[in-house]
Amino acid sequence: MIRGVHAISCKVGAGALLVALVPLGACTLGPRYRPPVLAEGAEAPLISLKATAETNAEPPDDWWRLYHDALLDQLLKEAFAANTDLKVAEANLSAARAVLEQAKARRYPQTAIEAGGIYGRDPTTDEILELGGQRPENTWIFDTLLDVSYEVDLFGRVRRSVEAAHADTETDIAARDAVKITVAAETARAYAQICTLGAQIAVARHSLEVVSQEAQIAMKRHEAGSNSEFDVIRAQGLVAQVRSNIPPLEGQRKAALFELAALLGRTPSHAPTSAEACTTAPHLDTLVPVGDGAALLKRRPDVRQAERRVAAATARIGVATADLYPRISLTGFIGGVSATLPNLTTNDARAWGLGPSIIWSFPNQAAPRARLRQAKASATAQLAGFDAAVLRALKETEQSLAAYGAELDRRQALADAQHLATRAFALADDQFRAGAITYLDLLTTEQSLVSADAAVAASNAALVQDQISLFKALGGGWRSRPAVAFMPEAVSVPPRPP
Repeated sequence: MIRGVHAISCKVGAGALLVALVPLGACTLGPRYRPPVLAEGAEAPLISLKATAETNAEPPDDWWRLYHDALLDQLLKEAFAANTDLKVAEANLSAARAVLEQAKARRYPQTAIEAGGIYGRDPTTDEILELGGQRPENTWIFDTLLDVSYEVDLFGRVRRSVEAAHADTETDIAARDAVKITVAAETARAYAQICTLGAQIAVARHSLEVVSQEAQIAMKRHEAGSNSEFDVIRAQGLVAQVRSNIPPLEGQRKAALFELAALLGRTPSHAPTSAEACTTAPHLDTLVPVGDGAALLKRRPDVRQAERRVAAATARIGVATADLYPRISLTGFIGGVSATLPNLTTNDARAWGLGPSIIWSFPNQAAPRARLRQAKASATAQLAGFDAAVLRALKETEQSLAAYGAELDRRQALADAQHLATRAFALADDQFRAGAITYLDLLTTEQSLVSADAAVAASNAALVQDQISLFKALGGGWRSRPAVAFMPEAVSVPPRPP
C-alpha cells in the first residue's frame, strides 16, 4: 500500500447498477490524499549556519534589495516583465488552467446543436416516395438536432479528474515560481559578474601601472649602469604577464553583459550599457537571513511542485479505479427532419428521445486494471520524487551555506596576505633603493603583491556569487501574493511504503 493512501470503498449491487440512477454521486473511489510525511530532521534548524555571517531570521522575498542597488532593482523588474523563460512558464500555466476548466465542464450536461440543409436525393427518401406511388426526385432535406448527455458520476471518475487537473494547475504555478527564482538569481548573478569583473579589471590595470613604473625604473638604472639587461628583461616580462590578465577579464565581462541582455529579453545589440559603468561588487551591509528548514521547505517552489504532482497522481488512482465500474450516462435528443423549413416545427417532422446508457469494460477488465496498476506506480514514483525534492532543497541550502562560509574565511586570509604583501613591497622598494637587496628580491615581492591583489578581487567576486547561490537555494524571489499553505488540507497524497 502506498504511503498516505486510504481507499474509499462503495458497495453497489448489480441490480442497483442496472436499474436506478437515484444515488447520483454515491461515492468517490480511490485513495484519499494525505500530505506526505517529511523525513526526520527536515524541519530542523540549518546546521551550516554561521553566526558571524548569517542569521536565522526569515529572508525577504525580494532579497536583492538587501544590496541597496537601484540599478539591480530596475534590472530585476525588467527581467520579470520581459524574460522569455517566464513567458513560456506563464503560457504553460494558462494551458493548465484551460485543461482544468475543461475537466470542470464534465460535471455538467454536455450539449451540441446541429442544423443543416442538403439538396439532393438519398435512398431512404426515394424508397418512401416509391412506396407512395410517387417518382423519386431531387429535394431539400432540412434537419435540426439538440443532443444532450450527462455522465452520472456514481463512482467519482469526474470528481477525481477535476481534482487531478486542479493539482496539475498548481504544479504549473509552482513551476512558474521556480522559473522566477532562477530568473531573479541569474539576473543578479550576471549583473554582479559585470561589476566584479570591472573591479578585477581595475585591480589588474593598477597592478600593470605599478609593474610598468618599476620596469621603467629598471630601464633607467640599466642605462645608468646600475643593473644588468637581465633585470630589465625580467621586469618587462612581468609587465607582459600582468597585461595578459586583462583581455580575458574584459572578454568575460562582455559575455556577462550579453547574458544579462538575454535574461532581460534583449538582443546583444541592445544590452544594458548602464551596467557597464559598475566597477564595484554589490555589498551586503547585514548578515544573510536564512531562516530554518521548515520555512525553507514552505518557500521552495520545487518542493511544492513535487507535492502537487503526488496529489495529481493520487487523484488519477481514483480515476483508474472508477474505470473498473460501469459508466452511466443520461442521453437525450430533440429535433426535426423535413423537406421544407416551415414543417421542421410540426409534430410530423419532430424527433426526440431520452434514456440511460451504460458503458462497462466487462468481463474483460485486463486493460482498466493495468491502467490502475500504472496509476499506483506513478503515484509511488511521484512520492519518491517529493522525498528527493525535500532532500535536494536541504542539500543545496547547506552546500551554499558551507561554500559561502568557506569563502568568507578565505577572503579574510587573502586580505591578510594582501596587507602583508603591500607592506613587504614597500619595504623591499626602500631597501632596493638603498642597495640592501637585489633586484630579484624586489621583483619577487612585486609579483607577490600583484598576485595578492588579484586573489582578493577574485575572492570578492566569488563571495557575491556565493551569496546569490545561497539566496537562490533559499527559494526567494517568486511571491507576488501572500504565501499559500505548504500542502492544502482539501487535497490529498499517497503514503510511503512501510
